Amino acid sequence: MKSVAQITPMEAAALVRPGCKMVVGGFGMTGHPVNLMHAIAETDVSDLTYIGNNVGEAGLGGGRLLRNGQIRKAIGSYFTSNREAVEAAQEKRIEVELMPQGTLAEALRAGGAGIGGFYTPTAVNTPLAEGREIREIDGKKMAFVESLRADVAIVRAWKADTAGNLQYRMTESNFNTAAATAADLVIAEVEHIVPVGELEPEHIHTQCCFVDYLVQASVGTDLLGSSASVSASNKKTDAQREMMARAALAELAPGDIVNLGIGIPTLVADLIDPADGIILHTENGLLGVGPEPESGGAMDYPVNAGKIPVTALPGASYFDSAASFAMIRGGHVDVAIMGGLQVDQHGNLANWAVPGRPLLGVGGAMDLASGAKKLIVTMTHCARDGSSKVVRECNLPLTASGVVDVLITDLGVFRFQGGEMLLEALMPGASLEDVAANTDAEYTTNLAG
Repeated sequence: MKSVAQITPMEAAALVRPGCKMVVGGFGMTGHPVNLMHAIAETDVSDLTYIGNNVGEAGLGGGRLLRNGQIRKAIGSYFTSNREAVEAAQEKRIEVELMPQGTLAEALRAGGAGIGGFYTPTAVNTPLAEGREIREIDGKKMAFVESLRADVAIVRAWKADTAGNLQYRMTESNFNTAAATAADLVIAEVEHIVPVGELEPEHIHTQCCFVDYLVQASVGTDLLGSSASVSASNKKTDAQREMMARAALAELAPGDIVNLGIGIPTLVADLIDPADGIILHTENGLLGVGPEPESGGAMDYPVNAGKIPVTALPGASYFDSAASFAMIRGGHVDVAIMGGLQVDQHGNLANWAVPGRPLLGVGGAMDLASGAKKLIVTMTHCARDGSSKVVRECNLPLTASGVVDVLITDLGVFRFQGGEMLLEALMPGASLEDVAANTDAEYTTNLAG
């Protein structure tokens, strides 16, 4: 069995050359090779192309490279969680290429597998598919996406053996698995290095043939950013939001596989009883999501798509981001519940971008909107300025077209059937007159006045 060289963080940093393309594992700060990012930040290397779901957090991990001005271009899915990335893009200090989260994961997986590209239904009819070849396959429009491959991959694993086999912990697999295959040189930051034979073969997630160097480096809560403690959760609840969450729960059936977006949808998790038999999926790699723990952080628990520590129920399973989005695009997720900025009478959804702000965060919304068997959108009926968010035609950038099955607002529940938008129920305290006065879209209803 081969023996992979074990080097220091600074020796690893010296392998990253100016102008190179670098793919970095992690989801938020979970599974992020933060020590190696900080070592690279101590060098004068610059003009980097950074590929990853996000660029760390402000001044932390990849965010430190960003702060130093070492990144020229960032390719990823969700940069809005780092306010300094938003500022850098607005000031044109970095170039940004935004990709849906599942498309990013698959592009890396394809690059590592020697595949030139693939067709996906994700992002069709949205700004992110502009300029791409569109082809109809099995009656569905799909956009062509080229694969991604880098000069260097920097990943983080929980354990490695001296041969370079890697084992990830809980939701730390995320983008690390694909990233470790998609570069000419792979450096793995690991918490523990053990002798060959100590890792059971069935517990090895990245095989030694992919890994060139190992760096032993520990991570503590001071390096986990917003995932360090469940107390950082900014979940907001009130009677109105809980009312919408309960209406969404009523749409679910026992045995459903359900993905919950951030915002109002996260409140549904608190209402689910184990006896309901509903299985929650989070796109960063967990099927069988349990409630938030009373205390603790990402060193103790997996995290959800909001980077918040959660528990894993009995029978839960972990997987990487490419496998997670294969579940989504492949139709293995029964229901997705997500928030919205606009929904129109044709069932089109806009929930990721507004005019005047940089397009820096789409996450997994486009994949989920087009891939889940049923899409439920929960949102307030009107914007803060009083304008209707239930419109004739979306004028915000689309997330997906013709995908909404159920719309739940603080005024009513709408169902889309046969090309029509039907007001099916009123929320407590709302009247037909309230809905009519605050809805720009055309709709029908069977409710009595």
